[in-house]
Amino acid sequence: TPNLPGTIHSVAKEVECLGVSALASRVDLRDEASIVKCVDDTMAKFGRIDILVNNASSLWWQDMVDTPIKRFDLIHSINSRGSFIMTQACLGHMIANGHGRVITMSPPITAKMEAYSGKTAYFMSKFGMTMVALGAGAEGKGKGVTGNSLWPATVIESFAAKNFKLGEKKTWRKAAILADCVVKLALEGDNFTGRMLIDDEYLRERCGYTDADLAQYRMVPDFDPPRLLAMDGRKGADWAKAGDFRRGDIRKLDTDMGRSKL
Repeated sequence: TPNLPGTIHSVAKEVECLGVSALASRVDLRDEASIVKCVDDTMAKFGRIDILVNNASSLWWQDMVDTPIKRFDLIHSINSRGSFIMTQACLGHMIANGHGRVITMSPPITAKMEAYSGKTAYFMSKFGMTMVALGAGAEGKGKGVTGNSLWPATVIESFAAKNFKLGEKKTWRKAAILADCVVKLALEGDNFTGRMLIDDEYLRERCGYTDADLAQYRMVPDFDPPRLLAMDGRKGADWAKAGDFRRGDIRKLDTDMGRSKL
């Protein structure tokens, strides 16, 4: 699309340039058959599935009264339902092989009421993704399969951040922080499972990262990004601001920005 340069085939070529095999697969997470075909094709080419990262997601940060049911259905069909079907399709192969890592890019489930302001429909769909990770961990326990969720503490550099104008560039972190977390999670033992993780907290607590180590992920070297997305009152989280974000329909971006703190 005009807002998302590149194709699945160009990305596959980039991967192959690193000296490994790649498979480009066109997937619509709303379509069960599309997901199953992706998994079947992967098994046919590689013979195994070791790691699943449920990353694809639809964003909707709006009040309940401003959420059309069609949009509600869309974000759930992609976020929670799509992640469930993809994990369901992979889990059997992982268990049969005695090894698997399921990671969903979704926030820790919170009981803090204020967190839901302007994000009720979105969090229902995203917490569903987190439940998929926890379910994979529970059903894979003792079978070599783990399930964990992972969520950024800050806005992350991405086309979503750029297209939706999610703050100034200096308030973002590089996407490398999530990539590094995923690699480390994939290498964790079978007992590290059922966790709802925040990226920088995981790197600190599990990998011994310091403030100096985390500085490598800053977009602007001398500016420490605010931890706006950290959940449940964790250190540095600013839900007073985060609760007043408004985004969802790119065509109404100016309107959303006009009534938002971001």
